[in-house]
Amino acid sequence: MIDPRSPAAFHAEQALLPQGWARDVRLQVSQGRISAISSGQPAQAGDERLPILVPGLPNLHSHAFQRGMAGLTEIGGGDGDSFWSWRELMYRFLAHLHPEAVEAIAAQAYMEMLESGFTRVGEFHYLHHQADGQPYAERAEMSARIAAAAAQTGIGLTLLPVFYAHADFGGAPPNPAQRRLIHDVDGFAQLLDGARHALATLPDAVLGFAPHSLRAVTGEELAALLPLNAGPVHIHIAEQVREVDACVAWSGQRPVQWLYAHAPVDARWCLVHATHITDDERASIVASQAVAGLCPITEANLGDGLFPMQAFAREGGRFGVGSDSNVLIDAAEELRLLEYGQRLTLRGRNMLAPDATRSSGRYLYEGAVNGGAQALGVAAGLQVGASADLLALDPLHPALVGRSGDALLDSWIFAARNGALRAVWRHGRQVVADGRHLQRDAITARFAQALRGVLG
Repeated sequence: MIDPRSPAAFHAEQALLPQGWARDVRLQVSQGRISAISSGQPAQAGDERLPILVPGLPNLHSHAFQRGMAGLTEIGGGDGDSFWSWRELMYRFLAHLHPEAVEAIAAQAYMEMLESGFTRVGEFHYLHHQADGQPYAERAEMSARIAAAAAQTGIGLTLLPVFYAHADFGGAPPNPAQRRLIHDVDGFAQLLDGARHALATLPDAVLGFAPHSLRAVTGEELAALLPLNAGPVHIHIAEQVREVDACVAWSGQRPVQWLYAHAPVDARWCLVHATHITDDERASIVASQAVAGLCPITEANLGDGLFPMQAFAREGGRFGVGSDSNVLIDAAEELRLLEYGQRLTLRGRNMLAPDATRSSGRYLYEGAVNGGAQALGVAAGLQVGASADLLALDPLHPALVGRSGDALLDSWIFAARNGALRAVWRHGRQVVADGRHLQRDAITARFAQALRGVLG
Protein backbone atom coordinates (compact mmCIF):
# COMPACT_ATOMS: atom_id res chain seq x y z
CA MET A 1 0.00 0.00 0.00
CA ILE A 2 1.36 3.43 -0.96
CA ASP A 3 1.67 5.53 2.21
CA PRO A 4 4.31 8.27 1.83
CA ARG A 5 4.17 11.79 3.20
CA SER A 6 0.80 13.43 2.62
CA PRO A 7 1.03 17.24 2.47
CA ALA A 8 -1.73 19.14 4.23
CA ALA A 9 -1.65 21.85 1.56
CA PHE A 10 -0.34 22.52 -1.94
CA HIS A 11 0.53 25.86 -3.54
CA ALA A 12 0.60 26.18 -7.31
CA GLU A 13 1.81 29.10 -9.38
CA GLN A 14 -0.74 28.01 -12.00
CA ALA A 15 -3.61 25.56 -11.55
CA LEU A 16 -6.49 24.42 -13.73
CA LEU A 17 -9.67 24.83 -11.66
CA PRO A 18 -13.20 24.02 -12.88
CA GLN A 19 -13.74 27.67 -13.76
CA GLY A 20 -10.43 27.93 -15.62
CA TRP A 21 -6.79 28.71 -14.99
CA ALA A 22 -5.89 30.56 -11.80
CA ARG A 23 -2.64 31.81 -10.28
CA ASP A 24 -1.20 31.40 -6.81
CA VAL A 25 -3.68 28.69 -5.91
CA ARG A 26 -3.59 27.21 -2.40
CA LEU A 27 -5.28 23.86 -2.08
CA GLN A 28 -5.82 22.27 1.34
CA VAL A 29 -6.28 18.53 1.84
CA SER A 30 -7.92 16.57 4.64
CA GLN A 31 -8.22 12.77 4.70
CA GLY A 32 -7.31 12.56 1.06
CA ARG A 33 -9.91 15.05 -0.15
CA ILE A 34 -9.72 18.70 -1.10
CA SER A 35 -11.07 20.70 1.83
CA ALA A 36 -10.45 24.26 0.63
CA ILE A 37 -9.26 26.09 -2.48
CA SER A 38 -8.29 29.75 -2.80
CA SER A 39 -6.49 31.68 -5.53
CA GLY A 40 -4.32 34.78 -5.33
CA GLN A 41 -2.82 33.48 -2.10
CA PRO A 42 0.83 33.29 -1.05
CA ALA A 43 2.37 29.99 -0.12
CA GLN A 44 2.62 29.16 3.56
CA ALA A 45 5.26 27.27 5.49
CA GLY A 46 4.94 23.54 4.88
CA ASP A 47 3.03 23.84 1.59
CA GLU A 48 4.04 21.55 -1.27
CA ARG A 49 5.06 24.15 -3.86
CA LEU A 50 4.35 23.37 -7.51
CA PRO A 51 4.77 25.48 -10.66
CA ILE A 52 1.89 23.85 -12.62
CA LEU A 53 -1.01 21.84 -11.20
CA VAL A 54 -3.78 20.05 -13.12
CA PRO A 55 -6.33 17.45 -12.01
CA GLY A 56 -5.65 13.77 -12.49
CA LEU A 57 -7.31 12.16 -15.49
CA PRO A 58 -9.86 9.33 -15.11
CA ASN A 59 -9.29 6.19 -17.20
CA LEU A 60 -12.85 5.00 -17.73
CA HIS A 61 -12.17 1.67 -19.47
CA SER A 62 -9.47 -0.90 -18.77
CA HIS A 63 -8.95 -4.64 -19.10
CA ALA A 64 -5.83 -4.74 -16.91
CA PHE A 65 -4.81 -8.34 -17.65
CA GLN A 66 -4.42 -7.54 -21.34
CA ARG A 67 -1.30 -5.49 -20.53
CA GLY A 68 0.46 -8.85 -20.30
CA MET A 69 -0.27 -9.64 -23.97
CA ALA A 70 0.60 -6.21 -25.37
CA GLY A 71 2.58 -6.57 -28.59
CA LEU A 72 1.86 -10.28 -29.01
CA THR A 73 -0.96 -9.99 -31.56
CA GLU A 74 0.70 -7.95 -34.31
CA ILE A 75 0.86 -10.77 -36.89
CA GLY A 76 -1.73 -10.84 -39.67
CA GLY A 77 -3.10 -13.90 -41.38
CA GLY A 78 -3.45 -14.71 -45.06
CA ASP A 79 -7.06 -13.60 -44.96
CA GLY A 80 -6.26 -10.45 -42.98
CA ASP A 81 -6.73 -9.71 -39.32
CA SER A 82 -9.54 -8.10 -37.32
CA PHE A 83 -10.97 -7.57 -33.88
CA TRP A 84 -12.47 -11.05 -34.05
CA SER A 85 -9.19 -12.84 -34.72
CA TRP A 86 -7.53 -10.69 -32.03
CA ARG A 87 -10.25 -11.85 -29.61
CA GLU A 88 -9.39 -15.51 -30.21
CA LEU A 89 -5.75 -14.81 -29.32
CA MET A 90 -6.89 -12.94 -26.21
CA TYR A 91 -8.97 -15.93 -25.10
CA ARG A 92 -5.91 -18.17 -25.46
CA PHE A 93 -3.88 -15.82 -23.28
CA LEU A 94 -6.46 -15.53 -20.49
CA ALA A 95 -6.75 -19.32 -20.33
CA HIS A 96 -3.25 -19.39 -18.75
CA LEU A 97 -3.81 -16.70 -16.10
CA HIS A 98 -3.97 -17.50 -12.39
CA PRO A 99 -4.88 -15.06 -9.59
CA GLU A 100 -1.29 -14.13 -8.66
CA ALA A 101 -0.47 -13.36 -12.29
CA VAL A 102 -3.61 -11.24 -12.71
CA GLU A 103 -2.66 -9.19 -9.65
CA ALA A 104 0.92 -8.68 -10.86
CA ILE A 105 -0.13 -7.70 -14.38
CA ALA A 106 -2.81 -5.33 -13.07
CA ALA A 107 -0.30 -3.67 -10.74
CA GLN A 108 2.05 -3.09 -13.69
CA ALA A 109 -0.77 -1.57 -15.75
CA TYR A 110 -1.96 0.64 -12.89
CA MET A 111 1.57 1.84 -12.17
CA GLU A 112 1.99 2.83 -15.81
CA MET A 113 -1.37 4.61 -15.74
CA LEU A 114 -0.31 6.71 -12.76
CA GLU A 115 3.00 7.58 -14.41
CA SER A 116 1.13 8.79 -17.50
CA GLY A 117 -1.46 10.90 -15.63
CA PHE A 118 -4.39 8.55 -15.04
CA THR A 119 -5.31 8.65 -11.34
CA ARG A 120 -8.48 6.51 -11.31
CA VAL A 121 -9.33 3.48 -13.39
CA GLY A 122 -12.62 1.90 -14.38
CA GLU A 123 -11.72 -1.79 -14.43
CA PHE A 124 -14.11 -3.57 -16.80
CA HIS A 125 -13.36 -6.88 -15.12
CA TYR A 126 -14.62 -10.06 -16.76
CA LEU A 127 -12.06 -12.75 -15.86
CA HIS A 128 -13.81 -14.34 -12.87
CA HIS A 129 -13.46 -18.14 -12.79
CA GLN A 130 -10.86 -20.88 -12.78
CA ALA A 131 -9.47 -22.24 -16.04
CA ASP A 132 -12.12 -24.99 -16.14
CA GLY A 133 -14.93 -22.47 -15.66
CA GLN A 134 -15.64 -23.37 -12.03
CA PRO A 135 -15.94 -20.54 -9.49
CA TYR A 136 -13.12 -20.00 -7.05
CA ALA A 137 -13.85 -20.88 -3.41
CA GLU A 138 -14.20 -17.14 -2.96
CA ARG A 139 -16.35 -16.08 -5.91
CA ALA A 140 -14.72 -12.64 -6.00
CA GLU A 141 -11.14 -13.97 -5.88
CA MET A 142 -10.19 -12.21 -9.10
CA SER A 143 -11.93 -8.98 -8.04
CA ALA A 144 -9.93 -9.10 -4.81
CA ARG A 145 -6.74 -9.37 -6.88
CA ILE A 146 -7.70 -6.27 -8.82
CA ALA A 147 -8.35 -4.44 -5.54
CA ALA A 148 -4.96 -5.59 -4.23
CA ALA A 149 -3.23 -4.21 -7.33
CA ALA A 150 -5.00 -0.88 -6.83
CA ALA A 151 -3.93 -0.84 -3.18
CA GLN A 152 -0.32 -1.58 -4.06
CA THR A 153 -0.09 1.15 -6.68
CA GLY A 154 -2.39 3.70 -5.04
CA ILE A 155 -4.63 4.24 -8.05
CA GLY A 156 -8.30 5.04 -7.48
CA LEU A 157 -10.54 2.12 -8.43
CA THR A 158 -14.02 1.94 -9.87
CA LEU A 159 -14.57 -1.79 -10.17
CA LEU A 160 -16.98 -2.89 -12.89
CA PRO A 161 -17.60 -6.65 -12.58
CA VAL A 162 -18.82 -7.88 -15.94
CA PHE A 163 -21.90 -9.98 -16.56
CA TYR A 164 -21.30 -12.31 -19.49
CA ALA A 165 -23.71 -15.13 -20.30
CA HIS A 166 -23.91 -15.68 -24.08
CA ALA A 167 -21.77 -15.91 -27.20
CA ASP A 168 -24.00 -13.84 -29.47
CA PHE A 169 -27.27 -11.96 -29.84
CA GLY A 170 -30.47 -13.70 -28.84
CA GLY A 171 -29.01 -15.71 -25.95
CA ALA A 172 -26.72 -18.00 -27.94
CA PRO A 173 -24.89 -20.43 -25.61
CA PRO A 174 -21.32 -19.45 -24.70
CA ASN A 175 -18.39 -21.18 -26.36
CA PRO A 176 -15.73 -23.08 -24.41
CA ALA A 177 -13.18 -20.25 -24.64
CA GLN A 178 -15.59 -18.04 -22.66
CA ARG A 179 -16.04 -20.41 -19.70
CA ARG A 180 -13.96 -18.25 -17.34
CA LEU A 181 -16.31 -15.30 -17.92
CA ILE A 182 -19.79 -16.80 -17.57
CA HIS A 183 -22.47 -16.12 -14.93
CA ASP A 184 -26.17 -16.44 -14.42
CA VAL A 185 -27.97 -13.59 -12.65
CA ASP A 186 -27.98 -15.24 -9.21
CA GLY A 187 -24.29 -16.11 -9.39
CA PHE A 188 -23.50 -12.57 -10.51
CA ALA A 189 -25.37 -11.15 -7.52
CA GLN A 190 -23.10 -13.25 -5.30
CA LEU A 191 -20.07 -11.95 -7.19
CA LEU A 192 -21.16 -8.35 -6.53
CA ASP A 193 -21.45 -9.08 -2.81
CA GLY A 194 -17.92 -10.47 -2.81
CA ALA A 195 -16.63 -7.49 -4.77
CA ARG A 196 -18.10 -5.08 -2.20
CA HIS A 197 -16.15 -6.88 0.49
CA ALA A 198 -12.96 -6.81 -1.60
CA LEU A 199 -13.22 -3.03 -2.00
CA ALA A 200 -13.91 -2.31 1.67
CA THR A 201 -10.32 -1.43 2.59
CA LEU A 202 -9.69 0.95 -0.34
CA PRO A 203 -10.18 4.60 0.65
CA ASP A 204 -12.56 5.76 -2.08
CA ALA A 205 -13.39 2.75 -4.23
CA VAL A 206 -16.63 2.68 -6.23
CA LEU A 207 -18.54 -0.43 -7.29
CA GLY A 208 -20.49 -0.43 -10.51
CA PHE A 209 -21.13 -3.24 -12.96
CA ALA A 210 -21.02 -3.94 -16.66
CA PRO A 211 -23.29 -6.02 -18.87
CA HIS A 212 -20.51 -6.92 -21.29
CA SER A 213 -22.42 -6.21 -24.51
CA LEU A 214 -25.74 -6.90 -26.16
CA ARG A 215 -24.10 -10.03 -27.57
CA ALA A 216 -23.47 -11.34 -24.06
CA VAL A 217 -26.70 -10.42 -22.23
CA THR A 218 -30.38 -10.80 -23.09
CA GLY A 219 -32.98 -8.11 -22.50
CA GLU A 220 -34.47 -10.11 -19.63
CA GLU A 221 -31.09 -10.50 -17.96
CA LEU A 222 -30.33 -6.81 -18.38
CA ALA A 223 -33.60 -5.87 -16.67
CA ALA A 224 -32.78 -8.24 -13.78
CA LEU A 225 -29.24 -6.87 -13.39
CA LEU A 226 -30.01 -3.16 -13.15
CA PRO A 227 -31.54 -3.24 -9.63
CA LEU A 228 -28.57 -5.17 -8.19
CA ASN A 229 -26.30 -2.15 -7.82
CA ALA A 230 -26.80 1.61 -7.79
CA GLY A 231 -23.37 2.49 -9.17
CA PRO A 232 -22.18 3.19 -12.71
CA VAL A 233 -23.30 0.95 -15.59
CA HIS A 234 -20.87 0.37 -18.47
CA ILE A 235 -21.43 -1.60 -21.67
CA HIS A 236 -19.47 -2.30 -24.86
CA ILE A 237 -21.64 -1.28 -27.78
CA ALA A 238 -21.44 -0.77 -31.57
CA GLU A 239 -17.67 -1.26 -31.62
CA GLN A 240 -17.58 -3.29 -34.83
CA VAL A 241 -19.57 -3.23 -38.08
CA ARG A 242 -20.07 -6.99 -37.82
CA GLU A 243 -21.64 -6.45 -34.40
CA VAL A 244 -24.04 -3.86 -35.80
CA ASP A 245 -25.04 -6.11 -38.70
CA ALA A 246 -25.63 -9.07 -36.37
CA CYS A 247 -27.80 -6.96 -34.06
CA VAL A 248 -29.92 -5.79 -36.99
CA ALA A 249 -30.30 -9.38 -38.21
CA TRP A 250 -31.41 -10.48 -34.73
CA SER A 251 -33.68 -7.60 -33.71
CA GLY A 252 -34.26 -5.31 -36.67
CA GLN A 253 -32.53 -2.54 -34.72
CA ARG A 254 -28.97 -1.29 -34.40
CA PRO A 255 -27.27 -1.81 -30.99
CA VAL A 256 -27.59 1.73 -29.61
CA GLN A 257 -31.09 1.99 -31.04
CA TRP A 258 -32.08 -1.30 -29.33
CA LEU A 259 -30.52 -0.26 -26.02
CA TYR A 260 -32.43 3.03 -25.84
CA ALA A 261 -35.65 1.26 -26.72
CA HIS A 262 -35.26 -1.37 -24.00
CA ALA A 263 -33.25 0.13 -21.10
CA PRO A 264 -33.46 3.30 -18.97
CA VAL A 265 -30.19 4.78 -20.20
CA ASP A 266 -29.25 7.95 -18.31
CA ALA A 267 -26.24 9.74 -16.80
CA ARG A 268 -25.37 6.59 -14.83
CA TRP A 269 -24.36 4.84 -18.06
CA CYS A 270 -21.15 4.75 -20.05
CA LEU A 271 -21.41 3.48 -23.64
CA VAL A 272 -17.96 2.15 -24.44
CA HIS A 273 -16.81 2.75 -28.03
CA ALA A 274 -20.23 3.41 -29.67
CA THR A 275 -18.13 3.72 -32.81
CA HIS A 276 -20.72 2.91 -35.48
CA ILE A 277 -23.79 5.02 -34.75
CA THR A 278 -26.35 6.98 -36.76
CA ASP A 279 -27.25 10.63 -36.28
CA ASP A 280 -30.37 9.59 -34.36
CA GLU A 281 -28.40 7.28 -32.10
CA ARG A 282 -25.87 10.02 -31.44
CA ALA A 283 -28.71 12.37 -30.49
CA SER A 284 -30.07 9.77 -28.06
CA ILE A 285 -26.70 9.51 -26.30
CA VAL A 286 -26.42 13.29 -25.99
CA ALA A 287 -29.99 13.70 -24.71
CA SER A 288 -29.61 10.94 -22.11
CA GLN A 289 -26.42 12.54 -20.71
CA ALA A 290 -24.69 9.17 -20.87
CA VAL A 291 -20.92 9.22 -21.37
CA ALA A 292 -19.29 7.96 -24.55
CA GLY A 293 -16.27 5.92 -23.44
CA LEU A 294 -13.63 6.34 -26.13
CA CYS A 295 -10.35 4.41 -26.30
CA PRO A 296 -8.48 5.80 -29.32
CA ILE A 297 -5.24 3.80 -28.96
CA THR A 298 -7.04 0.45 -28.69
CA GLU A 299 -9.65 1.38 -31.30
CA ALA A 300 -6.79 2.17 -33.70
CA ASN A 301 -4.92 -1.02 -32.77
CA LEU A 302 -8.00 -3.16 -33.37
CA GLY A 303 -9.10 -1.36 -36.52
CA ASP A 304 -12.47 -0.46 -35.03
CA GLY A 305 -13.13 2.79 -36.87
CA LEU A 306 -13.70 6.34 -35.63
CA PHE A 307 -16.44 7.65 -33.37
CA PRO A 308 -18.18 10.76 -34.86
CA MET A 309 -16.56 12.98 -32.27
CA GLN A 310 -16.85 16.37 -33.95
CA ALA A 311 -20.64 16.19 -34.31
CA PHE A 312 -20.92 14.73 -30.79
CA ALA A 313 -18.80 17.56 -29.38
CA ARG A 314 -20.80 20.25 -31.18
CA GLU A 315 -23.99 18.83 -29.63
CA GLY A 316 -22.56 18.91 -26.11
CA GLY A 317 -22.00 15.17 -25.76
CA ARG A 318 -20.18 13.89 -22.69
CA PHE A 319 -17.07 11.79 -23.20
CA GLY A 320 -14.10 10.28 -21.45
CA VAL A 321 -11.10 8.20 -22.47
CA GLY A 322 -9.82 4.79 -21.47
CA SER A 323 -6.82 2.58 -22.16
CA ASP A 324 -8.98 -0.54 -22.88
CA SER A 325 -6.60 -3.31 -24.01
CA ASN A 326 -3.61 -1.49 -22.49
CA VAL A 327 -1.52 -2.23 -25.57
CA LEU A 328 0.04 1.17 -24.82
CA ILE A 329 -0.71 3.21 -21.69
CA ASP A 330 -0.40 6.94 -22.32
CA ALA A 331 -3.04 9.44 -21.17
CA ALA A 332 -1.85 12.27 -23.42
CA GLU A 333 -1.73 9.93 -26.43
CA GLU A 334 -5.39 8.95 -25.93
CA LEU A 335 -6.39 12.61 -26.11
CA ARG A 336 -4.06 13.37 -29.00
CA LEU A 337 -5.41 10.48 -31.09
CA LEU A 338 -8.99 11.51 -30.33
CA GLU A 339 -8.32 14.87 -31.99
CA TYR A 340 -6.02 13.56 -34.71
CA GLY A 341 -8.53 10.93 -35.82
CA GLN A 342 -10.99 13.70 -36.58
CA ARG A 343 -8.34 15.78 -38.35
CA LEU A 344 -7.46 12.88 -40.61
CA THR A 345 -11.08 12.07 -41.41
CA LEU A 346 -12.35 15.63 -41.83
CA ARG A 347 -9.10 17.05 -43.26
CA GLY A 348 -8.86 20.08 -40.99
CA ARG A 349 -7.19 21.25 -37.80
CA ASN A 350 -8.51 21.85 -34.28
CA MET A 351 -11.70 19.96 -35.02
CA LEU A 352 -13.18 19.48 -31.55
CA ALA A 353 -12.90 22.66 -29.46
CA PRO A 354 -16.23 24.42 -30.10
CA ASP A 355 -14.98 28.02 -29.99
CA ALA A 356 -11.95 30.21 -29.31
CA THR A 357 -12.46 30.38 -25.54
CA ARG A 358 -10.67 27.05 -25.04
CA SER A 359 -7.81 25.49 -26.95
CA SER A 360 -7.99 21.95 -28.31
CA GLY A 361 -5.88 20.62 -25.47
CA ARG A 362 -8.01 22.23 -22.81
CA TYR A 363 -11.27 21.10 -24.40
CA LEU A 364 -10.02 17.52 -24.58
CA TYR A 365 -8.60 17.53 -21.07
CA GLU A 366 -11.55 19.14 -19.31
CA GLY A 367 -14.01 17.01 -21.23
CA ALA A 368 -12.18 13.82 -20.33
CA VAL A 369 -11.87 14.85 -16.66
CA ASN A 370 -15.56 15.67 -16.34
CA GLY A 371 -16.95 12.82 -18.43
CA GLY A 372 -14.54 10.28 -16.98
CA ALA A 373 -15.39 11.26 -13.42
CA GLN A 374 -19.12 10.99 -14.17
CA ALA A 375 -18.65 7.55 -15.71
CA LEU A 376 -16.63 6.35 -12.71
CA GLY A 377 -18.98 7.72 -10.06
CA VAL A 378 -16.77 10.38 -8.48
CA ALA A 379 -16.49 14.16 -8.29
CA ALA A 380 -14.42 15.75 -11.04
CA GLY A 381 -11.34 17.93 -10.96
CA LEU A 382 -9.93 20.35 -8.43
CA GLN A 383 -12.98 21.17 -6.32
CA VAL A 384 -13.84 20.98 -2.64
CA GLY A 385 -14.91 17.47 -1.70
CA ALA A 386 -13.15 15.77 -4.60
CA SER A 387 -10.27 13.38 -4.08
CA ALA A 388 -6.91 15.13 -4.11
CA ASP A 389 -5.77 13.55 -7.39
CA LEU A 390 -3.13 15.96 -8.62
CA LEU A 391 -0.63 16.16 -11.47
CA ALA A 392 2.43 18.43 -11.43
CA LEU A 393 3.81 19.31 -14.85
CA ASP A 394 7.45 20.24 -15.33
CA PRO A 395 7.86 23.85 -16.57
CA LEU A 396 11.48 23.07 -17.59
CA HIS A 397 10.49 20.28 -19.97
CA PRO A 398 11.46 21.40 -23.50
CA ALA A 399 7.86 21.21 -24.71
CA LEU A 400 6.55 23.34 -21.81
CA VAL A 401 9.19 26.05 -21.46
CA GLY A 402 7.68 29.55 -21.50
CA ARG A 403 4.09 28.31 -21.68
CA SER A 404 1.17 29.27 -19.50
CA GLY A 405 -2.54 28.51 -19.35
CA ASP A 406 -4.03 26.49 -22.19
CA ALA A 407 -0.68 26.34 -23.99
CA LEU A 408 0.57 24.05 -21.22
CA LEU A 409 -2.09 21.44 -21.97
CA ASP A 410 -1.69 21.87 -25.72
CA SER A 411 2.07 21.39 -25.48
CA TRP A 412 1.83 18.39 -23.15
CA ILE A 413 -0.79 16.62 -25.28
CA PHE A 414 0.47 17.48 -28.76
CA ALA A 415 4.20 18.25 -28.39
CA ALA A 416 5.68 16.34 -25.44
CA ARG A 417 6.75 12.79 -24.83
CA ASN A 418 8.29 11.41 -21.65
CA GLY A 419 9.15 13.71 -18.78
CA ALA A 420 6.49 16.41 -18.99
CA LEU A 421 4.61 14.91 -16.05
CA ARG A 422 6.84 15.29 -12.99
CA ALA A 423 4.81 14.13 -9.98
CA VAL A 424 1.44 12.60 -9.11
CA TRP A 425 -0.55 12.63 -5.88
CA ARG A 426 -3.49 10.25 -5.52
CA HIS A 427 -5.98 10.84 -2.70
CA GLY A 428 -3.44 13.26 -1.25
CA ARG A 429 -0.53 10.81 -1.23
CA GLN A 430 2.41 11.04 -3.59
CA VAL A 431 2.69 8.00 -5.86
CA VAL A 432 4.96 9.34 -8.63
CA ALA A 433 8.11 11.43 -8.19
CA ASP A 434 10.44 12.57 -10.99
CA GLY A 435 8.24 10.67 -13.43
CA ARG A 436 8.65 7.28 -11.69
CA HIS A 437 6.21 5.41 -9.50
CA LEU A 438 7.57 5.04 -5.98
CA GLN A 439 7.17 1.25 -6.13
CA ARG A 440 8.26 0.82 -9.75
CA ASP A 441 11.14 -1.60 -9.20
CA ALA A 442 9.16 -4.02 -7.01
CA ILE A 443 6.07 -3.92 -9.22
CA THR A 444 8.02 -4.45 -12.43
CA ALA A 445 10.02 -7.33 -10.96
CA ARG A 446 6.85 -9.10 -9.88
CA PHE A 447 5.27 -8.48 -13.29
CA ALA A 448 8.28 -9.93 -15.10
CA GLN A 449 8.26 -13.04 -12.92
CA ALA A 450 4.54 -13.57 -13.47
CA LEU A 451 4.75 -13.09 -17.22
CA ARG A 452 7.63 -15.53 -17.60
CA GLY A 453 5.42 -18.11 -15.91
CA VAL A 454 2.42 -17.36 -18.11
CA LEU A 455 4.33 -17.21 -21.41
CA GLY A 456 7.00 -19.81 -20.63
